[in-house]
Amino acid sequence: MIRKGTLQDITAIMAMTKACAKAMIANGIYQWNEHYPNKEAFIKDVDRQELYVLEIEGSIAGTVVISTLMDEEYIPIKWLTKNDNNLYIHRLAIHPDYQGKGFAQKLMDFAESYAIDNNYTSIRLDTFSQNKRNQKFYELRGYKRLGDIFFPKQSEYPFHCYELVL
Repeated sequence: MIRKGTLQDITAIMAMTKACAKAMIANGIYQWNEHYPNKEAFIKDVDRQELYVLEIEGSIAGTVVISTLMDEEYIPIKWLTKNDNNLYIHRLAIHPDYQGKGFAQKLMDFAESYAIDNNYTSIRLDTFSQNKRNQKFYELRGYKRLGDIFFPKQSEYPFHCYELVL
């Protein structure tokens, strides 16, 4: 079941994202670290009503943030659509115990349906340049790679920006 995330979910979400970071590092992907994702970001997501969780048998198995706020890092990107009616996906994560079972697809299906149902023009996101699995995931869903941004606290490597026009 996908539902809105609450402050009570944050401890479980942090444990899940730490498990994701550990699994990525084991695969040579240094995308998440002690700086990101952090508890404060998830608290803000809950406050803005933008955090969603995937719950399986009472456990948090995944999360996604569906936001209308454009991060300043995205400003230089030459997007396919105007900057006035877009959704932004952040912090999509599936606990390693649940990966490879289609749950990330379910969360993205949910986000894309939400965008269509609410008449958004496009969905935008970024993914780590060293995470080839994520790049393939979004490209197979029809997202177009447009440019690169940097998050120096996370990595010296760029993050690729993607957009799906609805």
